[in-house]
Amino acid sequence: MPTKQPLLVLAAAMLLTLAGAPAPAEMPELDLSGDAEAGKEVAMDRSRGNCIACHWLPGGESPGGIGPALVAMQTRYPSKQDLAQQIWDPTIKNPEVVMPPFGKHGILSDKDFADVVEYVWTL
Repeated sequence: MPTKQPLLVLAAAMLLTLAGAPAPAEMPELDLSGDAEAGKEVAMDRSRGNCIACHWLPGGESPGGIGPALVAMQTRYPSKQDLAQQIWDPTIKNPEVVMPPFGKHGILSDKDFADVVEYVWTL
């Protein structure tokens, strides 16, 4: 009968390794019923949300090409909550992503965050 000790040692080693890694900041319960028009202003404003710097947005001037075009968002994200989580901290799905964690790092206020989520959700 095989011993379970090697599995316990492996599990303990994994826990010790993970203990040193920072835990992802969970998105708090936020009211995501934002104002899409206000969110568009934040997304296009190069001193605030600045989504246009990396993404193509409908009606945007001089969009960047680093990130994907923000179109068909309700097809790409099954719920507004999933989209909000991606904007809150995109490193959860992809630790190598260059998009900043707008919520986790407090780049946007809660209101601006909800407005941007609402705007992007409408695209």
